[in-house]
Amino acid sequence: MTDLASRFVWYELMTTDTGRAKVFYGSVVGWGTRDASQPHMAYTLFTIGEQPIGGLMDLPEQARKMGAPPNWLGYVSVADVDVAASKVTSLGGTVHVPPTDIPEVGRFAVVSDPQKAAFTLFKPLPMQGEPPEPAEMGTPGHIGWHELYADDWEKAFAFYEAMFGWKKGEAIDMGEMGTYQLFSVDGGQAAGGMFNRPRSVPATFWLFYFNVDDVDTAAARVESGGGKVLNGPMEVPGGAWIIQCQDPQGAMFALVGARGQGHA
Repeated sequence: MTDLASRFVWYELMTTDTGRAKVFYGSVVGWGTRDASQPHMAYTLFTIGEQPIGGLMDLPEQARKMGAPPNWLGYVSVADVDVAASKVTSLGGTVHVPPTDIPEVGRFAVVSDPQKAAFTLFKPLPMQGEPPEPAEMGTPGHIGWHELYADDWEKAFAFYEAMFGWKKGEAIDMGEMGTYQLFSVDGGQAAGGMFNRPRSVPATFWLFYFNVDDVDTAAARVESGGGKVLNGPMEVPGGAWIIQCQDPQGAMFALVGARGQGHA
């Protein structure tokens, strides 16, 4: 069993129209859905076959009142949520939802790094077993990349290195856009990258890339489903192509995959 501590293990969409989100992501990424509601909260699982990939829920009323838009939130596995939440604070981050139990699921806390990019700390209950092994790179429907839009990526990396022990990988010179710093969880294969957000991006945040078979086909589905393709297709090292998108409710996400033969 791979040690899944300090990895992203879950992804959750909080939105203003869960019914439309089910249809949209089902079309674009190929996800199925399964109800996992609890007495106090409606909750839907996004699935590939029988395997849950992420969750879907209503954007909490408190978040709406604060002006928070629909968004994807990543969960990072930790050994102890309470200890990790305290560490976030000690490193200059913020705890937004203190350590809280989810009945029959586990314990979580919603936090943000010192530059206000949000994520969730998570520890599943033993009865839940360990989260599934990370899928092979590029497996359709799974998450292929994690990208941090930071104010200062070097300070951001220092936070995540201290927090989770993440390691620097290759640093890619993107010209006027500056450095794109790859990172890995255990010094092995890169799990994502960090860079300084362009001025056109209004806030710091984590962007998650979902694997698809064909980027052009998926882009057409984004548009026909009421979403927007904001950037791309762009080729990235390794030969894959990416597009960055907004769903019909405004949540940001991205897709990564191959392109049709006509675009080779």
